[in-house]
Amino acid sequence: MRIVLVGPPGAGKGTQAAYLAKNLAIPHISTGDLFRANISQGTPLGQKAQEYMRAGQLVPDEVTIGMAKDRMQQEDAAGGFLLDGFPRNLAQAEALDAILKADGQRLDGVLDLEVPEDEVVKRIAGRRMCRKDSGHIFHVIYNPPKTEGVCDACGGELYQREDDSEDTVRKRLEVYHSETEPIIDYYKAQGLVVTISALGKVGEVTERAMAALERESAS
Repeated sequence: MRIVLVGPPGAGKGTQAAYLAKNLAIPHISTGDLFRANISQGTPLGQKAQEYMRAGQLVPDEVTIGMAKDRMQQEDAAGGFLLDGFPRNLAQAEALDAILKADGQRLDGVLDLEVPEDEVVKRIAGRRMCRKDSGHIFHVIYNPPKTEGVCDACGGELYQREDDSEDTVRKRLEVYHSETEPIIDYYKAQGLVVTISALGKVGEVTERAMAALERESAS
């Protein structure tokens, strides 16, 4: 299956993408991983991306599209893939269609993870990271530490990342609404979108997503 995963920040796309890719036996292709791999390997696209990032500028669509195209054409993606974070705008969505069409392929579905905006803010703004180990993550509501401000695992100080503040989250949501949300309508016109609620436990959302994708592939 060739699937695109969309949803606002805080919808749990990364978590669901990992579970879904494993269940479907297809590679999980995320924009973040593409950038890291190309930059660490020193590819021409990675070098270009790094130049823009060092200058504090957005990486142009053509660079991101080039990275995604290279990755989708690798051997392990021959039987399908799950895209997470790409496409993020209409130009990228149109480019993806063109890449797939040139290879005689098409998307099988676009999974839209739906989360109320207030829940997104609650999820992200309540997140707390450990200064000693960024892998230790807590939440003031959903996963509070035993002692406020102290990591259960190592005793490190817990803090809120600057980009997790409520104001920043709401700005990120504005960008999502203006740039990424239009691709949902684009794909709806192609009859590819399945929307599910991303509320609930991780396993419940994964089961919901798998059932929706199975229905989509059978239709």
